[in-house]
Amino acid sequence: MKLNKKIISIMLAGSLMMMNRATAQLQYPVTKKIDTVDTYFGNKVADPYRWLEDDKSAATKEWVTAQNVVTQNYLATIPYRKNFQQAIEKVFNYPKYSAPFRKGEWFYFYKNDGLQNQSVLYRQKGLTGTVEEVLDPNRLSPDGTTRLQLFALSKEGNYAVVGLSKGGSDWQTYYVRDMKTGKDLSDELNWVKISGAAWKVNGFYYSRYPSPEKGASDLSAKNENHQVYYHKVGTLQTEDVLVYENKENPQRFNTAATSEDERFLYLNISDRGKGLDGNAIYFKDLNAGNDTSFKPIVKDISNDNYGVIDNTADQFLLQTNAGAPNSKVIAVNINNPDISKAIVMIPEQTEPLQSANTGGGKLFVDYLKDVSTRTYVYDLKGKLLKEVKYPGLGNGGGLGGYKNDKFVFYVFTSFTVPPTIYKYDIATGISTVFRKPEVSFNPADYETKQVFYTSKDGTKIPMFIINKKGIKLNSNNVTLLYGYGGFNVNLEPGFSATLLPFLNAGGIYAQANLRGGGEYGEKWHQAGMLLNKQNVFDDFIAAGEYLIAQKYTSKEKLAIRGGSNGGLLVGAVINQRPDLFRVAIAQVGVMDMLRFHKFTIGWNWIADYGSSEKDVTNFKNLYAFSPLHNLKEGLKYPSVLVTTADHDDRVVPAHSFKYIATLQEKYKGSNPVLIRIDTNSGHGASNTKKNIETLADIYSFIFYNMGAAPKL
Repeated sequence: MKLNKKIISIMLAGSLMMMNRATAQLQYPVTKKIDTVDTYFGNKVADPYRWLEDDKSAATKEWVTAQNVVTQNYLATIPYRKNFQQAIEKVFNYPKYSAPFRKGEWFYFYKNDGLQNQSVLYRQKGLTGTVEEVLDPNRLSPDGTTRLQLFALSKEGNYAVVGLSKGGSDWQTYYVRDMKTGKDLSDELNWVKISGAAWKVNGFYYSRYPSPEKGASDLSAKNENHQVYYHKVGTLQTEDVLVYENKENPQRFNTAATSEDERFLYLNISDRGKGLDGNAIYFKDLNAGNDTSFKPIVKDISNDNYGVIDNTADQFLLQTNAGAPNSKVIAVNINNPDISKAIVMIPEQTEPLQSANTGGGKLFVDYLKDVSTRTYVYDLKGKLLKEVKYPGLGNGGGLGGYKNDKFVFYVFTSFTVPPTIYKYDIATGISTVFRKPEVSFNPADYETKQVFYTSKDGTKIPMFIINKKGIKLNSNNVTLLYGYGGFNVNLEPGFSATLLPFLNAGGIYAQANLRGGGEYGEKWHQAGMLLNKQNVFDDFIAAGEYLIAQKYTSKEKLAIRGGSNGGLLVGAVINQRPDLFRVAIAQVGVMDMLRFHKFTIGWNWIADYGSSEKDVTNFKNLYAFSPLHNLKEGLKYPSVLVTTADHDDRVVPAHSFKYIATLQEKYKGSNPVLIRIDTNSGHGASNTKKNIETLADIYSFIFYNMGAAPKL
């Protein structure tokens, strides 16, 4: 890439500059401003850095390079940066397995030897047969950033759809593999996104978007007109049969699934772009001869969610929150699928129902009680049979399989218990350890507490606090507070080996279960969405105040971190309470709340956020907390590290680009406000190496800006 003289001079200046974080302000690249103004309901809003939205322009690429030079030079001055990376690599270097899944006589599973960039897919006949490699994604690209996103076997297991993504993008290309020969066929399906592969005979249903218009960016252009196609194995994509589309509603998701017996094709339709949080479900009887029409199970899209669990001989089993914020299980007659006449099989409970699956003729239902999993077994008429006994408080569930299964597998984990795979005997209800990871640390060295603190409006919010045993509550501990708070997403207890070096270095980790998530059902979700979004920020601020009040840490030693919707969270709270936090890590955040719906599938978030174009109330609400639009001169911002990646086509990097350019313009203090832009990576790290490098930089940045020496 050819750089102009101005950019080169900035880069050279950055590389020679002394990085004294306490006494000198960093010299950031000069970011040009263009007079761009939008008008929302009579309110004029400037957007001078909009040119950074063009990810294909040479000017944007030059700006990215210049920013990375400054950031990497700063990080290179941190004396223990390499130590953190080595510590993370060491603790992460152990074999990791997925739970097996069965197809006929074969059991498939994923394994990562330790530091492989991508996990490898294996299979064996039975549970004791010889293990053979099926697919190793590490061989598909020189830097290990091509990922296996989908592996869907046909009913008999003769074929598999292999979905691959490159460089961290959400776009996938589908291929077909002959499982008898292990060879890929000529099939190649492009522009696949938000899709599975629903098999029927020697073909499958999948969802895709039309090819991008010539000259449009495939990483930032708006995605519209989601289509369902049927592909017959061995044919060209141009021969695929269009099964469903709705051009009148181009911002809908249309996805397909088939029943275990391949009798039914289910069509799931959602319209979050119109602010509707629910979905409709249609079905087609594929054994009905000439009758090829879809019939409704749930005809209209509303704010009620429905999901097909399974079908019996005469009923569809569904999970829904319609009239039940904590969700319930209902049954609908196949021959007369009138949702208004549905039978309640499992009523709504005090705890929110998370998921329901079938296997071995039983129904497994997962509930969440104070953010820990409880699983119960029912018969297919809704009679409670038993509880699945987990080894402690943590995250389990997800049991399910085929109708003729005698046993199924599940994974149990918590913050200090690495994922352990259990084999569950359906008849006896007995769980036995199938595979336990061998790790190089002692779980007994750490402790986890769950506390409940009070938010601004009096709501009790749960939070997990994890640290090494023996730590002193002297208000002097480096503490990292993590949050998300949106889209009905739960932050449940889960093991991460990469967290241990932070704890070993003397840090405390806190994970707050903010409103906007689904930890306490749909009411909890609604309390943190749309016009209630400020509750999420209040909850996070209150979490920080609690940690300080209880002497875990102080304002000088408190860091916050969040990604995606959590990046929005971080950006919003440091505008509202810059005094409360010493360091802020905002990863792949939604920073421009007025234009998020303009890119890729951003319109899908309108149901949770609202839209600046809907009405003046929504505009004012979004404008009031939008991280980009509330950066102010004169505030003493904490040290900020923004991370993003060039192939993030979910939350496009323009959000982070415009945000950091504005922050660097307005903030005049000595704290660093930097952006780390990864290459050939996406919304999440595209391989293990990049993940480790990113975390090492985050941990180093936190300790360095607190003047703390990590115990490495």
